[in-house]
Amino acid sequence: MRRTTKGLVIREQTIGESDRLVTLLTADFGLVKAFVRRAKQIKSRMNSATTLFAYSDFSLYKSKDAFVVDDAVPAEVFFGLRKDIDRLTLAQYFAQLAYEMSAEEQPEEELLRLTLNSLHLLCKGEKKLAQIKAVFEFRALCLGGYMPSVLACDNCGTYETEIMYFDTLEGRIYCENCPKAGAVMLPKNVITAVRFICLTEPSKIFSFSLSDENIALLADIAEKYTMSRIQRKLSALEFYKGLQG
Repeated sequence: MRRTTKGLVIREQTIGESDRLVTLLTADFGLVKAFVRRAKQIKSRMNSATTLFAYSDFSLYKSKDAFVVDDAVPAEVFFGLRKDIDRLTLAQYFAQLAYEMSAEEQPEEELLRLTLNSLHLLCKGEKKLAQIKAVFEFRALCLGGYMPSVLACDNCGTYETEIMYFDTLEGRIYCENCPKAGAVMLPKNVITAVRFICLTEPSKIFSFSLSDENIALLADIAEKYTMSRIQRKLSALEFYKGLQG
């Protein structure tokens, strides 16, 4: 079996003395795991095309046990990520979360697009890291089947009040007249941002503005909700949080 596809390397592991096992996020086939033979000895485009965060055109063939990379041509390698430890670590977290939200043999076109756009924004440096992170988390969870219920108060059906509450364990919102114990109190424009991230078309999900204070609130509930769905620690997130002090 042979396959040609565009893919983003979201995991890499050295196997033996010179081989590399990569996990690709692809639009057509979801997660694809493939071996790169003699990766450490390759001094050509194949080497850069199969490193972490490389987005490349891959030619794969299926051996007895696994796919093997027959050829790879890099389209984008996101060198800018390696200039800043915060951005690099956040990119690693996005890769880990994308892995959690995807599966083999299931098309992942929108998740791949989300991940690539997020990496581009990290490299450009035009948006706050907390905003990029929150958008990625909420949208990735939506694509993974964990869209929060944010259309109206889960108790009375009110669309919005000046103060709203977000339950980070259940992914539900409540109005100011129906506060729920343990839910995070938020101004309504933060809930508006959550709705925008979850429900708008993919090309626009980063195009909103909030104050620094409200971006911090958005980032807080995005991370808490993500952890409530994943239910385990992701190493890159823990390292990133350590960098933030």
